[in-house]
Amino acid sequence: MLPILAHGHISPFMELTKKLIDRSIHISIHIYLCSTLINLKPISKKLISIKYTESIELVKFHLPELPELPSHYHTTNELLAHLLPILFYSLKLSNPEIHNIVESLKPDFVI
Repeated sequence: MLPILAHGHISPFMELTKKLIDRSIHISIHIYLCSTLINLKPISKKLISIKYTESIELVKFHLPELPELPSHYHTTNELLAHLLPILFYSLKLSNPEIHNIVESLKPDFVI
């Protein structure tokens, strides 16, 4: 799963992930949730439950360091409005890394 870099998008993706795992009674599934470190830190604390740690893997990717966009702004959380286009530009610059992650993980599908 590759949600947009916003807690308002990542949290629902996390809930969807848990529901998919809960409903996969007869099959084993493994879900990768990809985002930047600033977005994954709060989620990693929620995965402490043994129930989900074996099925969910958090995969971080890096946005390029731009002078206008320090790493604590690699999320829309508390992002100043004028920096939003720079965040999306930085995300576009990280497409090769995201592509490499998808290629190496070989998921059945990407959400």
